[in-house]
Amino acid sequence: MARARLNSGNGNTDELPKTKINRASLSNVGKFLRYLKPYRGKFLLGLFFLFLSSISLLAFPALMGSMVDAAQGQQNLAFIPADIKTIGTIAFFILFFQSFVSFFRIRFFVEVAERTLADIRRDTYFNLITLPMDFFANRRVGELNSRLSADLSQIQDTMTTTFAEMIRQAILLVGGVSFLFIVSAKLTLLNLSILPVIVVIAVFFGKFIRNLSRKAQDKLAESNTIVQETLQGISNVKAFVNEAYEANRYQNSLKAVVNLALKGATYRGLFASFILFCIFGAIVSVIWYGSSLISTGELSVGDLTTYIISSLFVAGSMGSFPELYANVQKAVGATERVIELLEETKEDVSIRQEDNEINKRIAGNLVFDQVQFAYPSRSEIDVLKGVSFSAKAGEKIAIVGPSGTGKSTLASLILGFYKPQDGNILFDGKNVDSFKLTDIRNQVAIVPQDVLLFGGSIGENIAYGKLTATQEEIIAAAKRANAHDFIMGFPEGYHTLVGERGVKLSGGQRQRIAIARALLKDPAILILDEATSSLDSESERLVQHALEELMKNRTSIIIAHRLSTIREASKIIVIENGQVVECGTHYELIQHEAGLYRYLSNLQQEKVDG
Repeated sequence: MARARLNSGNGNTDELPKTKINRASLSNVGKFLRYLKPYRGKFLLGLFFLFLSSISLLAFPALMGSMVDAAQGQQNLAFIPADIKTIGTIAFFILFFQSFVSFFRIRFFVEVAERTLADIRRDTYFNLITLPMDFFANRRVGELNSRLSADLSQIQDTMTTTFAEMIRQAILLVGGVSFLFIVSAKLTLLNLSILPVIVVIAVFFGKFIRNLSRKAQDKLAESNTIVQETLQGISNVKAFVNEAYEANRYQNSLKAVVNLALKGATYRGLFASFILFCIFGAIVSVIWYGSSLISTGELSVGDLTTYIISSLFVAGSMGSFPELYANVQKAVGATERVIELLEETKEDVSIRQEDNEINKRIAGNLVFDQVQFAYPSRSEIDVLKGVSFSAKAGEKIAIVGPSGTGKSTLASLILGFYKPQDGNILFDGKNVDSFKLTDIRNQVAIVPQDVLLFGGSIGENIAYGKLTATQEEIIAAAKRANAHDFIMGFPEGYHTLVGERGVKLSGGQRQRIAIARALLKDPAILILDEATSSLDSESERLVQHALEELMKNRTSIIIAHRLSTIREASKIIVIENGQVVECGTHYELIQHEAGLYRYLSNLQQEKVDG
C-alpha cells in the first residue's frame, strides 16, 4: 500500500538523475557555453594557470627520486643537480610556484563560473516569470524551484570544480604515464597488464553495490512513509483499532531494510577487501619487481622512488575519473532541463518596467462574442461553448452559475492568461489582439476569493498595484478600502510584515489590502472573483463597503457565489455548462419560475432560513 505513495517520501529525491552524454546532450551544452563568451578571456587565463599548476605538480616525483639518489652520491636525471640542498631549494621554489598559480587558477575559474551562473539564473528566472499561465498549470512549483536551485547548483559545481579537475587529472594522467615509461618501461608494462582487469571488476562491482544501496534507501523511505501516513491519520488508526496492523506493517518494512543493508554490507566488505588487495598487491609487485631491477643495475633507488610517487599520481587520477564523469552526467542532465526552460515560448511582456507602460487606453467597454474555450491541457473538454455578453463602460455585470461552469475562466480570458479557440473578445470595440498584453493587464484588476499577499510589509503589498506610489497615495487607497484603521492598529502600521502568503492577517484584512492594491492601480475594468464568499458576516460587511468604493466609475465583472451581493448589478449573466442560459436584471430573472437564477436564489434562501 505504501509502495504506491513512495515517490512522496523517497529518500533519493535530492540525487539528480544522470544523462547519457550523446550528440543531443552535447548540443545543449553548446547552447549553454554561449554564456561563457563574455568571460572567455578570464576563462582562458584560468586554463593557462591550470596547465601550469598541473605540469609543475609532475616535477615532484622526479625531484624526490633525485633527492634519494643524491643522498647516495648518484645523479638520477642529467638536468637535475646531484646536490640535496639544491634539489630541496628547487622543490620549495616549485611548491611556491604551484601555490601561486593555483590561487589564480581557482580565482579565475570561480569568478567565471559565478558570473556565468548569475547570468543563467537571471535569464532563467526572467524567462520563467514571462511564461504563459498554461505552463504553470502543468508544472509544480517544487519542480520549477529545483531547476533554479538544484540544477543550477549542479552546473555551478561542475563549472567551478569538476571541469577544472577533469582537465587537471587528465594532464596528470597523461603526463604521469608518459613519465612512468621514461623511468621504467618494464615496470609500467607490468602495471598496465593488470590494471584493466582491476578497473573492469571495480566498475561493475561498484555499480552493483550502488544499486543495492539505492534499494535500501528506497525501502527506508517506504518505512518513513508508513510512519508519516500513520501519524497523519492517527485518528483513523485508533478509530478502527488498527494499531497492531500498522505496527506489523512498519516492522515488516524495517526487516526488509535490515536485510538489504546486511546484503549490501557483505558485498561492500568483499569489494573493500578486493580493492585493498589490488592496491597493496600492486605496490608490492612494483617494489618487488623494482627491487630486482635495482639488483641488476637497470634501475636506481631514486628511479624506484620516482616511479612509486608517479604511480600514486596516476592511480589518483584514474580513481577520480568515475566520480568526475558522474558529476558531468548530472550537469549535462541539469543543463538539458534548464535549456528546456529557457527555450519555452514566452508571453509578449518585457522584464524592463519602462517597456510595460500603457500605450493604448481602454475606456472599459467589454464584449464576449461567441467565445469558445478549452484549457490546453484538457483540449477535449470545452469549458465555454459560444459565450456572448457585453458590458458598457461603468456597468456592473454579474456572472453566476453552478460550480465548474466556467465563471472563473472568463476572468482568465479577460486578463489574457489564455486565448479562446474560437470567437472574439473585444475591448472598446477592438479585438483583443490589437492591444498589447501589458496594456490589457495594466488596465484590468482582479480581487480573487483567495488573496495572495507577498511576504513583505502591508505597505509594499498595497504598492504592488502601483510601484511608483507615494506613501500618501498608499494611505489614501487604504482609507478608501476600509483598511487604514486596522493597519494602524498594528504597532508597526504600514511597515507590519504580513508573513508568508499573508498568514498573519485574517481573510477580511487580506481582502481589504487587495482592494486597496486594486484602487491604487485604478483599472478601467475590475474583476471580483467571489471576493466575499469565504468571509464571516462582519468581515463581509466591511469588505462589501470597500468593494462599492472600488467599483465606482469603472466596469465591474462580479463573479458571485452569494446572490444577495449582486442584486444591484446592471446585468446578471447566468452560465450553465459553459453556456449563457439567462441574462437580465435581478428583478427580471427572479420572475422566471423555471429559470436557473430563481432556482439558485431560492436554494440559498432556504439555507439562510434553515
